[in-house]
Amino acid sequence: MLDAGDAAEDGYIYKTAVEGLDIIPARISLAKLESKLVGDFDAPFRLKDRLESLRTRYDVILIDTPPTLGLITVNALVAATHILIPIQSSYFALEGTDDLLETIEKVKARPNPQLHVLGVVVTLHDRRTTLAREVHEQIRNVFGTQMFETVITKSVRLEEAPAYKESIFTFAPQSSGASEYAKLCDEVIGRV
Repeated sequence: MLDAGDAAEDGYIYKTAVEGLDIIPARISLAKLESKLVGDFDAPFRLKDRLESLRTRYDVILIDTPPTLGLITVNALVAATHILIPIQSSYFALEGTDDLLETIEKVKARPNPQLHVLGVVVTLHDRRTTLAREVHEQIRNVFGTQMFETVITKSVRLEEAPAYKESIFTFAPQSSGASEYAKLCDEVIGRV
């Protein structure tokens, strides 16, 4: 999408079975793109520039990024108005959050002062373990009111859905994972 011209004109938008929900899936060229962007003066603005033509067509554009802080993620932060931060309730995930928050502050300082943290959601939470409960409490202490009430618990159905190339809502609509994500959607809409 970043290197292929206007997404709307190049046919990268795929209609889904859900009315009004279109997707632009990642392509293998994105894996190579990061190394090509290094050193480009306008590298952090590529995604923002490409999305401009789509902003009038959609009420909301969601950008999902890899769990890294490279140029692809920086592009998403520059293009976004809000960020939703998922944090696993594990020790190492919490440790990595400091780097993300620092990156967000750097992006807000110059290329995108309109970027706001919409909220933080705890994911892959295993209520059975003491460590997960302790980390969840630490996350709540750090983020306070920015925390979403919904917690996404670890679930076999959530792990299986992508393997079948389905969302949790079509793969297992009655599952706890589907219910939790539906509640999260309601919370996100309420904050936007």
